[in-house]
Amino acid sequence: MSTVTTLERPRSGKLIAGVCAGLAQRYGWSTSTVRLVFVLSCLLPGPQFIAYLVLWLVMPKAA
Repeated sequence: MSTVTTLERPRSGKLIAGVCAGLAQRYGWSTSTVRLVFVLSCLLPGPQFIAYLVLWLVMPKAA
């Protein structure tokens, strides 16, 4: 799997907004791992959900 050089939300392979899939593609990680880490991090106190919403708004869709 090749890594993407820009941070963008893919048009395919996404569940909700594509933020986790975009992060996984950018850094060459497994999409499932990124999603699992995000869900587990939501069990801890912090602004994870707000960060997801901000990334959703800031990350462009792939062309």
